[in-house]
Amino acid sequence: MNPMTPIISIANLTKTYASGQEALKAINLDIRKGEIFALLGPNGAGKTTLINIVCGIVTASTGTVSADGHDIVRDYRGARMKIGLVPQELHTDAFEKVIATVTFSRGLFGRAPNPAHIEKILRELSLWDKREAKVRTLSGGMKRRLMIAKALAHEPSILFLDEPSAGVDVELRRDMWAMVRSLRASGVTIILTTHYIEEAEDMADRIGVINKGELIVVEEKAALMKKLGKKEMTLNLQEPMAEIPPSLADWGLELKADGHELHYAFDASAANTGGGIALLLKRLAELGIGFKDLHTSQSSLEDIFVNLVRADADSQWGVRK
Repeated sequence: MNPMTPIISIANLTKTYASGQEALKAINLDIRKGEIFALLGPNGAGKTTLINIVCGIVTASTGTVSADGHDIVRDYRGARMKIGLVPQELHTDAFEKVIATVTFSRGLFGRAPNPAHIEKILRELSLWDKREAKVRTLSGGMKRRLMIAKALAHEPSILFLDEPSAGVDVELRRDMWAMVRSLRASGVTIILTTHYIEEAEDMADRIGVINKGELIVVEEKAALMKKLGKKEMTLNLQEPMAEIPPSLADWGLELKADGHELHYAFDASAANTGGGIALLLKRLAELGIGFKDLHTSQSSLEDIFVNLVRADADSQWGVRK
């Protein structure tokens, strides 16, 4: 595959259920080979529906999807062999042994037996010592590890992680992300949905925001944060202010901490010049307003996400709960 060719290509994808509910509205999205792509959105936004269509679990109403060059409808088996899926739900044969269920997953996709690969996965996921244990005896965290092992058993080139950190302890989350990074380094493309926005901020190369079945934005993470991020400067005043002087009314300043703090919010993208801050500080000096300290902070991806969804509160998209 040409490195410029998307490993997943989704074109004009829609899903309308028999009830009339539009779960997805004209989704167009290309995923690049070897990237970590995070899909963010509130509950019911369509994240899982989109994943399930690409994985062949749900049938689209219209549109096409190809996975690593295979059309998911015309060449379902070829497409599905390229994909590993770690679903939200923990469903596996409770009475099967760990090593047997992972080995079976590999054979299910037509892969020749490879005990060394199965052992490698189980060791990386701290499951090797539990290989002879029955699935039903595993803890919730171990079952989550098992779902990842099953998804990786057939050496997929694309891995979907649907809310992988839901109900997962900190240790497993850390192990899981270390594995995701090593998989990406080996050329595997990772698509994850998450409510843990700090994970997307930490892990993803690109981010898509989906709400009410529509992709609101798809953007490089750094560009998204630069474009939509806000910076805030906080001045700790030497003397508390009762109100903001009328001559500073145009700056959109806000008094906090009983008048001891003056807050100034500005676009991160416009902040590179520093002009806004310099002019404000000059104006404060002219007015004799002194400060003991100042610091700036930049909005997180969480702030950006909430604002993106909230921005369309009065339209059909609604507000994130």
